[in-house]
Amino acid sequence: MENPLLSYTLFLADNSLITGQRLSEWCGHGPILEQDIALSNIALDHLGQARMLLQYAAEQKGEGWTEDRLAYFRDEKNFRNLLMTELPKGDWGYTVMRAFLYDTYHFYEMTSLLQSKDKQLRAIAQKAIKEIRYHAQWSAEWVIRLGDGTEESHQRIKRSLVELWPFTGEFFETDEAASGLNANGIAPSYTHIRTQWNAKVEEVLALATLERPADGWMQSGGRKGAHTEHMGYLLAEMQHIPRSYPDAQW
Repeated sequence: MENPLLSYTLFLADNSLITGQRLSEWCGHGPILEQDIALSNIALDHLGQARMLLQYAAEQKGEGWTEDRLAYFRDEKNFRNLLMTELPKGDWGYTVMRAFLYDTYHFYEMTSLLQSKDKQLRAIAQKAIKEIRYHAQWSAEWVIRLGDGTEESHQRIKRSLVELWPFTGEFFETDEAASGLNANGIAPSYTHIRTQWNAKVEEVLALATLERPADGWMQSGGRKGAHTEHMGYLLAEMQHIPRSYPDAQW
């Protein structure tokens, strides 16, 4: 059984890695040049955060593991990312809404990790928090812009909110291992993060003239390696070159 700290580090790393991979699909396809460049830079931010976390995970695993091996030579069932991060990018409204829901969660999560008793996680959070704060602000502003915009933009962002909402419950799931990390001051309280997230999401949705969907059954499984049908295709694209030429030197 994986030790709790390693499992948690991989959870954080995989969320950033898969988010960065999905956002990179917008490179060259953004609605306007400025936002094309903005999303490409945000994708790179996530990949940079993933690298730091994967390096830390590799140190914990030992036995010749590296950040590249963790990214490119793990199978789908060994990834721990949230299901929302692996969903197809959809249209602009879908990408913006997903970014907002996840970025807001990610901001409060990493803000809490600034107080972690694990010095490596704390250092990573300190290095990444400025980027993450910008991500949360950027996506919130776009949700307001689209929600309180034209009839078409409002309907698209509203539809995206309804489709994505069932994936938000997984943000706050905890198990015995995670509870132990929280009790030891390493991982944050996701109950507390849920309270912060709810307040910010309701504030932004109100400004966007959007109604928060009712909570109901929620999708789950990503943290345990049970992914959607989209994950295999994403990994096939992301891992193709390293797996085709495993001994290549760059």
